[in-house]
Amino acid sequence: MSLEDINVNAFGKVAVLMGGWSAERPVSLQSGQAVLDGFKRCGVNAWGVDVQKATVLETLRRGSFDRAFIILHGPGGEDGVIQAALDILNIPYTGSGVLASALAMDKLRCKQFFEGAGIPTPAYMVLDDDTDMEFVQACLGLPLMIKPVLGGSSLGMSKVGAGEELIPAWQQASQYQGEVIAERWVDGKEYTVAILGQQALPVIRLQTSNAFYDYAAKYQSDETRYHCPCGLSADEEARLQRLSLSAFNAVGATGWGRVDVMCAEDGTPWVIEINTVPGMTSHSLVPMAAKAAGINFDELICRILEQTLDAEQTQFTTGEINNGG
Repeated sequence: MSLEDINVNAFGKVAVLMGGWSAERPVSLQSGQAVLDGFKRCGVNAWGVDVQKATVLETLRRGSFDRAFIILHGPGGEDGVIQAALDILNIPYTGSGVLASALAMDKLRCKQFFEGAGIPTPAYMVLDDDTDMEFVQACLGLPLMIKPVLGGSSLGMSKVGAGEELIPAWQQASQYQGEVIAERWVDGKEYTVAILGQQALPVIRLQTSNAFYDYAAKYQSDETRYHCPCGLSADEEARLQRLSLSAFNAVGATGWGRVDVMCAEDGTPWVIEINTVPGMTSHSLVPMAAKAAGINFDELICRILEQTLDAEQTQFTTGEINNGG
């Protein structure tokens, strides 16, 4: 398939949903503008919508949109909230539905789900005011990762290398929405696998001089290196692709996304998390992987949007969630 095979007129009026109210708003605006510019190059009737919490339903209703491209990052955009709003309005949208979005967004519940599904993921513990930090250190060892369970772009995350750093790291992570977890550190190489439909794109190996692939490494540093080809053998790369697609499907994710994996020094892969609305900035990984697969940026976003034309949507409505609860 190429861009010439996609009937952009069939998309109708498209809302590119960006901005939002999470801490990742600046990244979302960058991603959204890149998507909007790409659609305009392709002749898509696309409109940028800076989503505001108090007026999102009315804005979408008045816009008479035929479908939506969600490029909202963090709470409100990746957690099922905007997906539920679009379901209420019967507007088809890109990416995963309400339930899968909510699950993938919550790192704690997602890891619990991985455990139940037999997907390898690093050991972890939930931290709160009553947690015995010495016990955490004894169970998980050092170094370890501290993460807020909601949010993305590595905001609030830190690597802890000494026991006295645990409480300050937990306090920093607690400033963000949701619970906080400590996760066993995996020594090895970091990879990411972009998913498009049911296709795992070429694997990218991430290399940074920072302690880990943090916000600065993702969006600000010119020293971060992205290796594609990733340096793995064909069999090893295929193994990571299969594992990533299994993790993606296990949580019910659909459409497109990205799965982050650490490979330990002994070669064991560990799934870290799933991103159901990855970035689309100049530093972003999904467009990079797509390019390696022969898919340029404009074709990529049109192929993602084309999935909304499928009459058999797998996205759940808010009513279905309530009825099932």
